Amino acid sequence: MAVSGPDAGKFLQAQLMSDVAALAPGQWHWSGWLTPKGRVIALMALVRLPDDRFLLLVPDHPVASLKAALQRFVFRSKLVLDDATGWVAAAGPHHATPAPDRFDGGPTPPLALDLGDPANPRTLWLLPESDPALAPADPALEQQWLATDLAYGLPRLPESQREAWTPQMLSLGRLAAFSLRKGCYPGQEIVARTHYLGQAKRELVRILGDALAPGQSVKAGEAAVGTVVCATADGREGLAVFTSGEHAALAVDGRPCQLAGLNEGLARQP
Repeated sequence: MAVSGPDAGKFLQAQLMSDVAALAPGQWHWSGWLTPKGRVIALMALVRLPDDRFLLLVPDHPVASLKAALQRFVFRSKLVLDDATGWVAAAGPHHATPAPDRFDGGPTPPLALDLGDPANPRTLWLLPESDPALAPADPALEQQWLATDLAYGLPRLPESQREAWTPQMLSLGRLAAFSLRKGCYPGQEIVARTHYLGQAKRELVRILGDALAPGQSVKAGEAAVGTVVCATADGREGLAVFTSGEHAALAVDGRPCQLAGLNEGLARQP
């Protein structure tokens, strides 16, 4: 989705949880849109192009419904929300960018965003839909990309998990995806209160098991200690929101599972 016009930056600053005003042309960062109760509706990579134009790369939320929901808050602002038709996001050959938060290319496609690290280099390309380099969709590659996202601790929110979690529960601070210093935005009061009163008692963890699926309860013995947020298609790996603390003898639907560390490739300094 694209947002453009003289008031585009001001509008996104008031709606999204990241500090959009700190984003210079040629940069991108993680961001999201929250309910007034501080629950995550959609996660995204926010790309700032020249000339008051932004791209919202939203992997898990239908663009049409997100655009319609944001449109309700435009009022008299001088901006346009559009579907960014003509752009296609695709995995492609690795291309080193000047820095993790900078992209190569623009203001028109192709653009290259670094979504990997030296151990697992990968690049997300934004290409024109007529680009001859585009190959047919590859389900296996899509699942590999998803698995890498989860290993990096980037939550992928299916419909059942939208508006269920606060940014802190999803450990989005490690992605620098929300701001505690900028002005008001939907859910800001809840986010700030949770941070400054130290009330974040749940966090995102990586979980390995069998037949994992969003919404499943994770138990330690008889006690429920977590909920699966997202999982790979084969159900062997996922991300779950856990209560803080040490937990042993973990199981999902009676099947043993275990925790694994998060890779750091997508983490950002706040």
